[in-house]
Amino acid sequence: MEINISPELSTLIPHFKIGVITYHDIQVGKSPQMVKGRLQLFQESLYFDYEDKKVTEIEAIQEWRQIFKACGKDPNRYRHSAEALFRRVIKQNYLQSVHSAIDLNNFFSLKYQVPIGIYDADKLSGPVQIRLGEENESYIGLNGRENSVHRLLVAADEAGPFGSPFVDSERTAVTEETVNALQIVFHRPSITVEEAEEMTVSLKDMFLQVHGGTGEVRIID
Repeated sequence: MEINISPELSTLIPHFKIGVITYHDIQVGKSPQMVKGRLQLFQESLYFDYEDKKVTEIEAIQEWRQIFKACGKDPNRYRHSAEALFRRVIKQNYLQSVHSAIDLNNFFSLKYQVPIGIYDADKLSGPVQIRLGEENESYIGLNGRENSVHRLLVAADEAGPFGSPFVDSERTAVTEETVNALQIVFHRPSITVEEAEEMTVSLKDMFLQVHGGTGEVRIID
């Protein structure tokens, strides 16, 4: 699958990079107890680690807030998905199990403190570009609402935007019927390509342990 970053975005956010994982022949289902237990324990640990701190003081969270600001979006109004997850954990509104793919996606988003999206690859058409959303673009998000993506950083295929570090779309949502998937790790620009690759490979390896199948990693910058 062809994936690229728009020149506008590369100019706006120096050193912007993503980790891309393409999965084939995976089996998504109810999370095994190991995954559910690990996610719950990790959230409880984060709560105690950050209960006396402001979420916006976390370095990685702050860096992604600055990216939203650079794109022209108020980070207090448009909170990126990693920040939204952290705010839930700090309020002890812990994430409940959805299915194995979403649970692991949330776990790694909390662990790396960056937005991560996972999409059903068979619902995508044509090449994918990471770019800024245009004025008239919107989609029904996983939050159940119509979301304008104007000036938001988005992933888009031939049919238009389908994902964003803000909220992903219903159109390409991973379900228990998904067998091929695309996962995008929106890395911090401040880390090196080597660090980004190490983190992305670690995510891929754990995902395949749970879901089977095969996966390939690319870092695009």
